[in-house]
Amino acid sequence: MVVDIFFYTKMDIRVDIKKTLDGAVRTLGFSEVVFSLEHPADITHGDYATNVALVVSKQVRTHASSEKLNPKDTALLIKKELEKVSLPYVEKIEIAGPGFINFYLTRSFFASSIQEILKQKSSFGHNTLYKGKKVLVEYTDPNPFKQFHIGHLMSNAIGESISRLFAVSGARVKRACYQGDFGLHVAKALWAILKHKDVFPSKKTPLSERTAFLGACYVEGAEAYDNDPQAKTEIEVLNKKIFEKKDKEIRTFYDAGKKWSLEHFEELYALLGTQFDYYFFESEVARDGIELVQRFMEKGVFEKSDNAIVFKAERFDSKLHTRVFINSQGLPTYETKELGLNTKKYKKIRPDKSIIITANEQSDYFRVVLKALEIVAPEARKITEHISHGMLRFAQGKMSSRKGNVITGESMINDIRDLVLEKMKDREMDEKEKKEVSDIVAVAAIKYSILKQLTSSDIIFDFEKSISFEGDSGPYLLYTAVRAQSVLEKAKKEGIKARIQTSLDETVLLEKKLCQFPEIVSRSSEERSPHFVATYLIELAALFNSWYAHHPIVVAGSVESPHRVAITSAVHVVLENGLDVLGIRIPKKM
Repeated sequence: MVVDIFFYTKMDIRVDIKKTLDGAVRTLGFSEVVFSLEHPADITHGDYATNVALVVSKQVRTHASSEKLNPKDTALLIKKELEKVSLPYVEKIEIAGPGFINFYLTRSFFASSIQEILKQKSSFGHNTLYKGKKVLVEYTDPNPFKQFHIGHLMSNAIGESISRLFAVSGARVKRACYQGDFGLHVAKALWAILKHKDVFPSKKTPLSERTAFLGACYVEGAEAYDNDPQAKTEIEVLNKKIFEKKDKEIRTFYDAGKKWSLEHFEELYALLGTQFDYYFFESEVARDGIELVQRFMEKGVFEKSDNAIVFKAERFDSKLHTRVFINSQGLPTYETKELGLNTKKYKKIRPDKSIIITANEQSDYFRVVLKALEIVAPEARKITEHISHGMLRFAQGKMSSRKGNVITGESMINDIRDLVLEKMKDREMDEKEKKEVSDIVAVAAIKYSILKQLTSSDIIFDFEKSISFEGDSGPYLLYTAVRAQSVLEKAKKEGIKARIQTSLDETVLLEKKLCQFPEIVSRSSEERSPHFVATYLIELAALFNSWYAHHPIVVAGSVESPHRVAITSAVHVVLENGLDVLGIRIPKKM
């Protein structure tokens, strides 16, 4: 029989065990300490293990004895205290090694947990960590007139997953994209566009060709700016004209190029599964930033230097450095625009938390900007958090949009899609189905390759491994989810319904793994680290596929089939929920 207390979630039990351990430590006369309570690497060592005895054994108790105890004796004392308390979900407690305390949960708990997964379905794994909070997440941030490159893919994958982690943790999430619609990069592109205006694409030209033209012009302008002094001067003059918005010809080409870029980005967002709630542009926030800089220059926060206005951040923090906020031409730099952006976010949206996601190479820049924001708009700084990520690299190293060797996000998706289509050429699907599946699998391959790593780490992308249907890959997770769904469809045809059986003697490792999902999601959300979910899903998929290979699931008349179908259904629920957190869709078949 399953008792009501087993409607605990795994996270509830972890919290409950920690509270019980805290109580036992205090009862024994030790002061409170920080200790760990984790899943043992070896599942035979229990469902939870704690080092609390090793930590508190270093203390002298305030009563019962003034002598220090060795860890094993301390563990025995704590175990005796725990046994005085009702922990109905714990089958046994054992002492291991030098003094670790291991907890083994009951068969009834795991059976009931599977039942909860089937009951909660799409809400299994959700929590209330950020209930009632409004969270704004800014990510992707491609610039008009430049190509959507692989760095934007990385920012998008991480930002979308972090957004979803906040959402399943109870937050009201708003997504934002910030784009540089003026500045030197636009001037460089427009300089080349004006040189080639006689071949400027028409509206009837395919969008991909129009944006490729813009990208080529940017590369040409960037190279001229670096290598041709006259071109550099012309581009700087053009940059000021773009900011002033007075030249009609410039405005005509500018408006068309910006429109094409944004339309193309929307195509990619749809493919990647992102819908933004807010779009912010540098042209909209620059003047607010300038006003802030000028106002606080009068208060001595900013100061003039070589005809520019700078912020000497080292005056406020010795680890920081000086940066220019208004250049010698009187134009705002990225730093000033960032001040305008973050104050606008705060005033317009009033989030409880405002997350900004960029590459690691902008970390030093952001430390200075956030220090300036702390002084000029402390309320906005208080809610702002910067998360940096590593670079996506290939064998030849980092790609640069300033050079001709750029790999665009679109071309990368297309290349992987072609590889997937080649693998699927013998599958019994029509061409439309293959195209739809290949899109899903290609995006999954890229996203999983990014999200399985620690966010701050660089990623060496391997095309072949990323599309493997076996092992550590996004397609492997999709294949496992589709396999589980296929088993469930077969069970339905055979009339076998999922039913939990508590009378079975053994709890399979798969059942234990399934119950860890809410805990994994909570940790990922707290630490802003989707890789915990990605790693967990691969481990779950491996356990399911191994179990599937050794245990017949759909067998008419078998007393074990209903329970195995229930486990399979739970696996599908958790895979679906976990992949959704990663921003990965599951195809109907593969």
